[in-house]
Amino acid sequence: MTGTSATSLSLTGRQVWTRARGLLLAVLLLVVAGITMAALRSGTHHGALDPRSADPAGSRALAELLKAQGVSIRVVTTVGDASDAAGPGVTILLTDPDLLTGSQQATLATATGSASGRTVLLSPGPASLDALAPGVTAEDPARISARDPRCDYAPARRAGDVTLGGERYSTDAAEADGCYPGDGLPSLPSLPSLLRLNTASGGDTVLLGSSDLLRNEHLDEHGNASLALQLLGSRPELIWYMPSLNDPAAAGQSGETPGEETDGEQSFLDLVPSGWLWAALQLTLAAVLAAVWRGRRLGPLVTERLPVAVRASEATEGRARLYHKANARDRAAASLRSAARARLAPQLGVSTADAQTPAVLLPAVAAQLDRPERDIHDLLFGPPPADNTSLVLLADQLDALEREVRTA
Repeated sequence: MTGTSATSLSLTGRQVWTRARGLLLAVLLLVVAGITMAALRSGTHHGALDPRSADPAGSRALAELLKAQGVSIRVVTTVGDASDAAGPGVTILLTDPDLLTGSQQATLATATGSASGRTVLLSPGPASLDALAPGVTAEDPARISARDPRCDYAPARRAGDVTLGGERYSTDAAEADGCYPGDGLPSLPSLPSLLRLNTASGGDTVLLGSSDLLRNEHLDEHGNASLALQLLGSRPELIWYMPSLNDPAAAGQSGETPGEETDGEQSFLDLVPSGWLWAALQLTLAAVLAAVWRGRRLGPLVTERLPVAVRASEATEGRARLYHKANARDRAAASLRSAARARLAPQLGVSTADAQTPAVLLPAVAAQLDRPERDIHDLLFGPPPADNTSLVLLADQLDALEREVRTA
């Protein structure tokens, strides 16, 4: 046959839907869950610590209070802008120090170290302390709650209780103010969550263990507003530095870990943000799980009924019609002779394989019937018939030969 056609084993549209609907439903659930989680989280994480955001996690209320006191606020997202703005009358607020790479931290530390301004770091951890606050160590965090200052630092004493906690710091510096210590439990030594250090240029660096007191939702609690205004409003200009992945200084070193310098060339994977790598890993895991799910075997194979039951006689007649339509008398004769030889073999004590060999089969038949081998050769291994009448005659002669062998 020159073409292909659908068979009874081809899948129908309904069967395809039945097999694929489970996987499609799982994908749909994942998409809906992702959209739902993104929608729920967007309300709490949108504009976190952004002075332009009025969301609960934003800091617009604090920014408005600072502007009312005459403080000029400028939001920057690159380390270059923050470093260029450093100066005696400037406070630089860094919202996420640990997000900076090692080279960014070094650039900012150099700029702020040579200026007599103030630098406020929110929740700096071990990844950024070595560069931005040398000599300071971060200890185990404490719970965030209302705490009293318990120190002599004037802004803290005026503010009184504030919502603080989180990272706790220790230092060997002689001139340092540590306020709002931890819980004082045996497992949590009393270490401050606010640490102020004097710099060699005449400025200072302030470390806050948590950023809650700057957020809109907590600014009106306890003395949070008072402490925030004193820390961020001591200079006429405030640079609100919110690190961004779009910073050219970070884009060239996306594979660099915070606090670590990178030398030499970087590979392609070093330039891919870690979020994409995690997404690719999760998609690969999902594909493997889907393949295991689709290829599972819960038991032995189950046989299925054929769509149509065809009698053997009908199959024989159909094959004969195909031979007749194609005038394939040679193929029909070969099929008849081969089947006759296979049926004669066990009656003559000849193997099935030897039954197709004239040198073995013909002597056995001649000995059984006491007939010349030449006549038997023309019947079992002769040329194809010349017409349909000869083909029918051949079929009758083969049947007669089989009967003679059985009765001999």
